Formats: sequence, structure tokens, C-alpha cells
Amino acid sequence: MPALEPLVCVRVVATVAAIDAARWPGGSIALRVAPDEVLVISDPVDHHADSTALSDVTVADPHAIVERDTGWCAAWVPSGQAIDLLERACRWEPPRARPAFAQGALADLPVKIWFEPDRVLFVVAAPFAADLEARLR
Repeated sequence: MPALEPLVCVRVVATVAAIDAARWPGGSIALRVAPDEVLVISDPVDHHADSTALSDVTVADPHAIVERDTGWCAAWVPSGQAIDLLERACRWEPPRARPAFAQGALADLPVKIWFEPDRVLFVVAAPFAADLEARLR
């Protein structure tokens, strides 16, 4: 697995209706981590705190929380290699359709996974990054 690198994203917490109606910036990936919460990631994945690709994230909720979030690490992995990792260290069935988002335990650590046909993005809370890399070696 490639090294997990710090990830810059935008965390959005808003009403379910506002999240449902939101339009995310072009070229971004929106990971719906809860009915009222989304992590918006630029694609290609941006590892820099001054990301301008995410500056246009807005939702139609006057009480929404829209904040830059640097508490994550991520790595793109080729699809074949990712499936091998999942078969070895994951107890749940990954989604078959692509693109798809899933979250659960990988090597007994919480992860968020974005599946595309040719690649898979693994996202983990920064404090777990070193442990996940070690467990997947």
C-alpha cells in the first residue's frame, strides 16, 4: 500500500435536506459519512492546506458548519491491489458497483473508502495512519 499522506478536505455538517440538495465543486469527491455530514475532497487529492479547489464548498443551510479539516490521511491504491488488501484485512463485503463509498473496519481500524473502477481511495483519521500502514504490510 502506498504511504498514507495528510489530506486536506472540507467537513460539512448541515441539515439532511441541505446535504441532499448540495452541489459540490467540480472535480471533488463527496464522502457522505452520515446523513447530515460530508467530507469533500478535491480530486486529484490535495495534500496542501491552501487548497483552492475546495474553497467553493457551500450548502443552503444558514446554520451549516463548513470548515477545512486536516485530521485525515489518504492514499490512492490501484484497484487490484486494493481488492487484495480488502480480501486480506476486511471482514465486510466491499460494494460491487463503482463509484461507491463505504466505511467500516480495515485491519480492525476505522476507514472510509472511495471505490472507482481503476483505483480506490483509503481515508483514515490521522492518528490511525501509521497503525494502518503497519497492519497492512
